[in-house]
Amino acid sequence: MTIFRPCIDLHEGHVKQIVGSTLSDGSSRLGDDEQLIVNFVSERTAAWYAAKYKADDLYGGHVIQLGPGNEKAAIAALAEYPSGLQLGGGITRENAAQWLDRGASHVIVTSCLFDEGGHFLEHKLIELEREIGSSRLVIDLSCKRTEQGWMVAKDRWQTLTDLPVNHETFDRLAGYCAEFLIHAADVEGLSQGVDVDLIGLLGAWGKIPMTYAGGVASMDDVQRVAAVGHQKVDVTVGSSLDLFGGEGVTYRELVEWNQSANLN
Repeated sequence: MTIFRPCIDLHEGHVKQIVGSTLSDGSSRLGDDEQLIVNFVSERTAAWYAAKYKADDLYGGHVIQLGPGNEKAAIAALAEYPSGLQLGGGITRENAAQWLDRGASHVIVTSCLFDEGGHFLEHKLIELEREIGSSRLVIDLSCKRTEQGWMVAKDRWQTLTDLPVNHETFDRLAGYCAEFLIHAADVEGLSQGVDVDLIGLLGAWGKIPMTYAGGVASMDDVQRVAAVGHQKVDVTVGSSLDLFGGEGVTYRELVEWNQSANLN
């Protein structure tokens, strides 16, 4: 059954909702010449959100560090909900075990598996899996659509890699991890609808847990993920959620959705 996975996106130490395609590696601060689009900045802390997710028995959510300056907030969130949240952003073989010790249920990786030019380095994945084990590793295959299909994007979705998002890649990588996380970077943060084609691709495979994020605008989209993904793809809701200043989906609806899924 498709369930809702909560999220905490951190930027400069604050919980924010950002249009993913506008992220940049140029600077962590906004300037007059930058194009970063921020949909929402919360007055509440990451720890507050973590405590809320714990109280409502929402598991398998993720904390994503979008650039530097987020470590303190991430540590506080993990401390509030130990073993209840995954942690991504800046994960490497050298620090992965430390984040697990801090309370992350899993660590999420993308960029450390590629070189600067975007070439996939399978030996890096093997080394990481040997370091922490596949059961606590999530591979982030967040991607952008190209003429050749969907390709994994790294460095906060700014750099296209040579790794395609397809069933062959899923089969190749599934033995090294517990789950896949896939942001549809082209629609992330826009609240204008999900990438149905990508969700269909994910659901047609569905051999290990997979979470889709990007573009959810309403409960109709949540239901669409469930239907098109053949109940094999979980879903994250960001900018359209009332908890993040949105108007399309209420947090209470999603909690009730999960409760219904667990009953079934």
